[in-house]
Amino acid sequence: MQNYDIVIVGAGAAGLSAALYATRRKLTTLVLSRDLGGQTSTTMDIENYPGVDFSTGPDLMDRFADQVKKFGATIQLEGVTEISKDPNGFILRGDMGGDYHARAVILAFGKSHRHLGVPGEAEFLNRGVVYCATCDAPMFEGKTVAVIGGGNAAMDAALLLTKIASKIYLVHRRDDFRAEGILVDKVRSNPKIELVLNSTVKTIKGGQFVNAITVTTPGGDREIAAEGVFVEVGQEVFTDFVKELVRLSETGEIVIDNFNQTSQPGVFAAGDVTTVPFKQTVISAGEGAKAALAAYNYLQGREPDAKFADQGYIK
Repeated sequence: MQNYDIVIVGAGAAGLSAALYATRRKLTTLVLSRDLGGQTSTTMDIENYPGVDFSTGPDLMDRFADQVKKFGATIQLEGVTEISKDPNGFILRGDMGGDYHARAVILAFGKSHRHLGVPGEAEFLNRGVVYCATCDAPMFEGKTVAVIGGGNAAMDAALLLTKIASKIYLVHRRDDFRAEGILVDKVRSNPKIELVLNSTVKTIKGGQFVNAITVTTPGGDREIAAEGVFVEVGQEVFTDFVKELVRLSETGEIVIDNFNQTSQPGVFAAGDVTTVPFKQTVISAGEGAKAALAAYNYLQGREPDAKFADQGYIK
């Protein structure tokens, strides 16, 4: 069994940022993840990361990884299936058969965007099909786009796109919305947005890039010309394997306090998998840094801010 001061689960912005700060504190650090880059690596145009005028998601995450390796962290492409407590820390079991011991653990494996599961969705990923309006809306200036979904994220995406795109179709499987009423009212009253209700996407079509979607409506199939498809049908969090280790919210996110502590001493969490709002790369990176600094203090035997700890937030 390999031994480390810290094992970080996840190699997105949060996990890699945590690894950078951990290694600079001279902690032996292992990053375990099924992939490199997380959700950020699915975005091809990043223009809102401070200090970086423009980057693709994969390039930005490669730069994160290179910097982490420079300071001595090990990145291993292996998922984690089980984490258990032992007297001296934690044992992590990998899905490729590896066993790893850590004095502290940082959970930073993020969330996954829920997909439509229709023909053309995977084929046109980053060629018109995108999952983050905040990240990718500027690419569709003056174009016709479709937003799929009926929650707050879909409403926000549609309203953001009214400032950028020429026309927005909002496709939703019901005739009512889960979103906040004020957002729904704004969407309904905006002349750039056309509602396509009681409808589901059947296929996504195109050549080199998306140029249309086929939608199943009560009146039959309808083809809608669109150069962009914003899939805003929610995110999935896969935290079942840690539900006996740390406290989870009702939606399955890992509950943390201001020091990124979970309910399990020695286990910290950061990024999209936690209850922190606003799932953005820059926020995840900052949260990863916080988690690493808190884990370092834990390993040095330092207690967190006693005033905050007394609130019992994570218990």
